Amino acid sequence: MKQTEAETAPDPVDTRLGARLAELRAERGWSLGELADRTGVSKSTLSRAERAETSPTASLLNRLCAVYGRTMSQLLSEVETEPVLLVRAAEQPVWEDRASGFVRRSVSPPHSGLRGELVEGRLAPGSDIAYDRPPVPGLEQHIWVLEGALALTAQDVEHRLDTGDCLRLRVWGPTRFRCAGPEPVRYVLAVVLP
Repeated sequence: MKQTEAETAPDPVDTRLGARLAELRAERGWSLGELADRTGVSKSTLSRAERAETSPTASLLNRLCAVYGRTMSQLLSEVETEPVLLVRAAEQPVWEDRASGFVRRSVSPPHSGLRGELVEGRLAPGSDIAYDRPPVPGLEQHIWVLEGALALTAQDVEHRLDTGDCLRLRVWGPTRFRCAGPEPVRYVLAVVLP
């Protein structure tokens, strides 16, 4: 069956995201090789993400955010149009990492000048996401589980959070988010820049 142009065209958000990633690299005067050295991601993967030939994974975006000194929400908000004060639920940007079963909704209206933001995360049963470093060292996070069970590992300690539980921490090293139950987990992540 032949694919139509609409089926093969890159997602508009991925296109804007790829362009922004290329801009950030150019602003620093880095080659793809230099960025690959800084992130530990291959040049070909970085190039494909910048050209929107592939939708970047949560792990890849996390590595890029770390070298660019941004949270994921900040980076994603930079590909939106003008900042607004109110974002209706139906208009909140949703990003999905199909490979890991992670769905991320940017709840807060995007604004690059503010330090706090709210994100809704959803993990499918069996989902397990590991981040090798925070996007910004010392990032303050509050994780509040709305439904299901979440296992979060930080500083080599695993915390099990059930519905209604909230964990506060500063992130300095690797973290791991894992759906800890047979049902999906839905949580709020409040992020505050140091």
